[in-house]
Amino acid sequence: MKTKFFSNHDIFRLFLPIIIEQFLEYLVGLADSIMAASVGEAAVSGVSLVDFVMALLISLFAALSTGGAVVAGQYLGSQKENEARNTANQLVWFAGISSLLIMCCIYLLKPFILHVIFGQITAAVEDNAERYLMITALSIPFLALYNAGAAIFRTMGNARLPMLIMLAMNIAHAAGNAVLIYGFHFGVEGVAIPTLLARIAAAVIVLVFAMDRRQSLYLARTLKYKCNLKLIRQILSIGIPYGLENGLFYFGRIVVLSLVATFGTAAIAANAVGGTIVMFEALPGMAIGFGMTVVIARCVGAGDYEQARYYTKKIMGIVYAAQIVSCAVVIALLPAIMDVYGLSSEATAMAYKIVWAHALIEILIWPLAYTLPVAFRAAGDAKFPMVIGTLSMIFSRIALSYVLAIDFGMGMFGTWIAMFIDWLIKAVIFLIRYLRDTWTHYKVI
Repeated sequence: MKTKFFSNHDIFRLFLPIIIEQFLEYLVGLADSIMAASVGEAAVSGVSLVDFVMALLISLFAALSTGGAVVAGQYLGSQKENEARNTANQLVWFAGISSLLIMCCIYLLKPFILHVIFGQITAAVEDNAERYLMITALSIPFLALYNAGAAIFRTMGNARLPMLIMLAMNIAHAAGNAVLIYGFHFGVEGVAIPTLLARIAAAVIVLVFAMDRRQSLYLARTLKYKCNLKLIRQILSIGIPYGLENGLFYFGRIVVLSLVATFGTAAIAANAVGGTIVMFEALPGMAIGFGMTVVIARCVGAGDYEQARYYTKKIMGIVYAAQIVSCAVVIALLPAIMDVYGLSSEATAMAYKIVWAHALIEILIWPLAYTLPVAFRAAGDAKFPMVIGTLSMIFSRIALSYVLAIDFGMGMFGTWIAMFIDWLIKAVIFLIRYLRDTWTHYKVI
């Protein structure tokens, strides 16, 4: 093999800050739900419902940023620095403009979100969800801009800066929550206001640093925007399929959530708390995926598919090892975490069941279903994962959720079993595609 693009030290410096950044983000989400739980189960349920919608939007912005990272990374790999820099500028502008439109749509569709998507919820849960949504929706453009800015730095191999920004913002966020909820006795507003302010600050800070002209990728200091359709198309060739895949994934979760809501407040709370906790189990794989995009895109840009295969295998091994550790840690801390939540005995028992089942099955299947297709997208093969993910979502996760939860009488836990089956189907299909080398026939630039 030729000289490797990334040494073990390079990979460590890229992956570890992203894992820490994602951990901090999830930790604040956990703190949010715990503090909301102190207000009552209706509050934590309302916050969790809105957070599902926000997670959908975050996934769309992450997909768009991934598209920018793939294109810029491939240009850097092929030694075309000017094109890579222009890609970074186009990404930020497009993310900012499109997110403003999305924010307006959220406000216009508020009745549909509360009454149709969330399904049958109590008046108390609806009231908390509405108040939380009205404030956090203002943060949507700043979420998009932060994601774009962070993607630029990761593409340059600098994952440390986004990590430090996230650290500072999350400390401020948690402190703001504590002051407003415990000090001033705010309700869900005590969770929403610090969330909004932290996201605004994170976006501003990352964009200011991104304007440093000493970097290989930097943003132009101008408010004049000239659309480069070629670069936008290249970004969207990855961003749209991945965004649709992510969007349908979260839409499917919201559809399933409306089913969960029919099983009562305890089921909603257990599903929300369990869902928050299991994110820590999957955290290493999700975080490493951002770094893997940079690594594989650089190899493909240089036309070196031998190294692309080498790093894919290497990173898959890292993910498996990391998630064994993360699952073990979560299970060990689970009793203490559940004590802090202080849910009802019924909700607590259901949450335990979710977290244990998720850990055991994730260790075996998750990396094949979610880490492996990262290599496909980084190479430019984004449509295939989208098609498989969409079909599996519709016919496995959604359809089987209703069958298992209602027809087989498994209740809320039946929706999680359907999700595990969805993982298995995708894992088998993606492994076959990788072994056939079909994904190596693609390139964005």
